[in-house]
Amino acid sequence: MIVRVQSEDFDPEQEARALTATGAGARVSFVGTVRDFSAGSQITALDIEHYPRMTEAELTRVAQQAQRTWDLLDVLIVHRYGRLRAGDRIVLVVTWAHHRKAAFRGCEEIIDVLKTRAPFWKKEITEDGATWVSGEIPASLE
Repeated sequence: MIVRVQSEDFDPEQEARALTATGAGARVSFVGTVRDFSAGSQITALDIEHYPRMTEAELTRVAQQAQRTWDLLDVLIVHRYGRLRAGDRIVLVVTWAHHRKAAFRGCEEIIDVLKTRAPFWKKEITEDGATWVSGEIPASLE
């Protein structure tokens, strides 16, 4: 298992090749990107903040839980932080399993958890100003 939080961009295929899951019959990948439009506004950038140790620990816990639940052979999570522009890659999740159904479901579960419970805070930057994404305002800024 690899879990990494970084500011640098990544190459999804190169990242996936870093792991070899012996016995895998399926590999499922998801790449999330910065939308260019939200709530009626053109997004020019997205600022993503996090607490490094807490974030890495939570992502590791999420990956381990998905491995147990879906009998995944391996998991890769790469999540970016910092200022990202529309179209930039934010997250990569790759799952390996004996069969495709487990690989798909495991990948989907990880993404769902990352969207709802991972300790990232996102601020959308538009020509009209900046707005924290609902429910994602850091406690220090409330």
